[in-house]
Amino acid sequence: MTTDPCTIRLAVPEDIPAALEMKLASWEEAYGSQRPASFFANARASLEQQADWWTRGLAQGAELWIATSASGEIVGVAGGGPAADDDADTQVDIELQVLYVLASHHGTSLGERLMFQVLGDRDAVLWVLEHNPRARGFYEKHGFVADGRVEALVEDWAGLNEVRMVRRGANRG
Repeated sequence: MTTDPCTIRLAVPEDIPAALEMKLASWEEAYGSQRPASFFANARASLEQQADWWTRGLAQGAELWIATSASGEIVGVAGGGPAADDDADTQVDIELQVLYVLASHHGTSLGERLMFQVLGDRDAVLWVLEHNPRARGFYEKHGFVADGRVEALVEDWAGLNEVRMVRRGANRG
C-alpha cells in the first residue's frame, strides 16, 4: 500500500457541493452494478437539497472531513456522529456515518486516514451494504466485526441490506 499525498481537513460550507459530487461519483463506482441508472439520476437531481441539509449540519456542529488532491479536487469524505443504535449490543459513543473515497485512491491509505480523523481509536459502530465486499474487508482489517444485525433498506435503496459492524478494543489493524 502506498501512502496518499492528499490533504485532509474539516469541510467548510463552500466545500459541500463538490463533496456531494464526489460522493455521488463514489456511489456510481461502488454501487453501479447494484442500482439502476435512475437511482443515480435521482441522486444527482437532489444534490441541491442534499447540500442544504449538509450545510445546516455543519452550522449545527457536525464535522465532515474531506481529502483533497494536490490539484484541490475532493477525492474522499468522512463523517460521523453519536451512535444512533441504543441496543445493548453496541454501547459505543460514535458511528461512522460517511466514508467514501474515489476508486483512483483505493489502496493508498486515504480511507484509513479519513476514518481515523472521524473515529480516532474509539470503539465505534457503522452500517455497510451487505454485498460490498471491498468495504466490508476494509472495515474488518481495521477491527470491525459484523455483530449479526442486518436491516433491509427502503425507498431508493430497497432490495439491499445493511450489516452492522462494531469495533472494540485497541487493535485497529
